[in-house]
Amino acid sequence: MDLQKILEQYRQGVIDLNSAEEMIRSMGYLAVSDIAKIDTFRCRRTGVPEAILAEDKNDDDLISIVRASVETVGRLLITRVSPPQLEKLEAAFPNLQKSRSQTTCVVYADGKSQPVQSGGIVAIISAGTVDIKVAEEAKMTAEEMGCKTIEIYDVGVAGYHRLLLEMEKLREAKPDAVVVAAGREGTLPTVVAGMIDAPVIGLPVSSGYGAGAKGKAALLSMLQSCSVISVVNIDAGFIAGAYAARIANKMAQYRRGD
Repeated sequence: MDLQKILEQYRQGVIDLNSAEEMIRSMGYLAVSDIAKIDTFRCRRTGVPEAILAEDKNDDDLISIVRASVETVGRLLITRVSPPQLEKLEAAFPNLQKSRSQTTCVVYADGKSQPVQSGGIVAIISAGTVDIKVAEEAKMTAEEMGCKTIEIYDVGVAGYHRLLLEMEKLREAKPDAVVVAAGREGTLPTVVAGMIDAPVIGLPVSSGYGAGAKGKAALLSMLQSCSVISVVNIDAGFIAGAYAARIANKMAQYRRGD
């Protein structure tokens, strides 16, 4: 139940003070059997929507959590979806919206609920094509938080001229924040931050091999950046997208004079 409805019922005398308090305290999470407590009030409280991490969940639990969440909030972001899980989800929920990599991140909606457009703008950049799947998680997260996104993919420093050719597009878009996904040596966020006046979030990706593999070299390189950037954990596309969207939404709020 909506908070305003509870308060209105209390004002009208439909419920007493103790009942109103109990109902308000119970808002904010939805119990799904004995396996999960979904934070349905998170978006209103923090501006960041609840997301379901599909990784390591069994099929039945995942479908139960998705169904209960969508019935309550209307839309749901699901991350780290495996191919077998995707098959099960598509069978249970026909109108899934998939990321480019299909299994990185999906959104299920009840057909009525749409993200409220905030006016925020987030640019999503990837160093290589292998980094796109993590970049797409950041992109879909920012879009679920109401932002417009601009994608610039496969512009890593091994072919620096590719980034230079895209810089005009980036400047014209005037992004409020930029997420840069890069594996291997993770240099690209530092380069981008030195060329644009928007905040840059470095997103290290677990691509590469040998010494410093699984994103460790990229993470350490970004943490040692001489450019001013923020850095999230390895493959943390959701966190990067949400952080960028929070910056963008605050900037949009400022432009509106709210």
